Amino acid sequence: MILALACGALAGLGVFLVVRGLVVPRPPLAPAMARLTTPAASIAPTSAPQTGLAGRVGAPVAEALRRLGVDLAASPRDLAVVGRSVEAHAGAKAGAAVFGAVLAPAMAALMAAGGVVLPAVVVFWGAVAGGVGGFVLPDLLLRREAAERRGEFRQALSAFLDLTVIVLAGGGGVQTALDRASAAGGGWAWRRIRGALDAARATRTTPWAALAGLGAELGVEELEALAASVALAGTEGARVRESLVAKAASMRAHELAAAEARASAATEAMSVPVALLALGFIAFLAFPAVMAVLLVS
Repeated sequence: MILALACGALAGLGVFLVVRGLVVPRPPLAPAMARLTTPAASIAPTSAPQTGLAGRVGAPVAEALRRLGVDLAASPRDLAVVGRSVEAHAGAKAGAAVFGAVLAPAMAALMAAGGVVLPAVVVFWGAVAGGVGGFVLPDLLLRREAAERRGEFRQALSAFLDLTVIVLAGGGGVQTALDRASAAGGGWAWRRIRGALDAARATRTTPWAALAGLGAELGVEELEALAASVALAGTEGARVRESLVAKAASMRAHELAAAEARASAATEAMSVPVALLALGFIAFLAFPAVMAVLLVS
């Protein structure tokens, strides 16, 4: 009966997917209006086109999922931070899902070769769970990698602000200070900052508007708040320097608190292996005595 129910569920799912594939969903109004109203200065190239295996496999997968109404760009900021295209992410999800779905039947086949035969229902639901887990796993890894890269960007932004303040204190103008400070680093975060400033210069917009657009694209709230506070300060060098000094001090304090929290968490995590080792040692010592008591009784 369970097998019949599973076959019926698969047949119903197939009919549903066919109907969804034939009916093209309408795009949401809010993203369409946002694409029409977003200034060109706030749009920066996120990454080069993905030409690898994941990109080639993910392109048809992403198109098929879009037709089914599944939005793979639910976290476009995370994709922008890691520099990955939607097609490459879709290819990774498809590959992980196929691997997870094949893993359970492969293990069942190896166990059957050894003389242990698992029920077909267990293998089926194991394949389903593996496929779903493999499909979701790249999203979890994407969020973790994006969080790490945002931390790197915040550190680079703090150093960028300190250098900008130093140039301003030496008598340089705001634009000169921003250009010299952005040219000091060579990481990906510094390249994104330089790209935003170059785009602002090419489009003749204020650098703070370009930095605000970069912060909105990458999901770095500190950069957006910095651009807003400096835009309110105006174009006077002294007021801009005061805003930058305050923001740099705030970011240093925040990063210090975050580093202390990570250190405390790592210290607490180190006690878990020690406790498990002590528990195993106690069980190793007590096992002969327990077995002797049980055999005597």
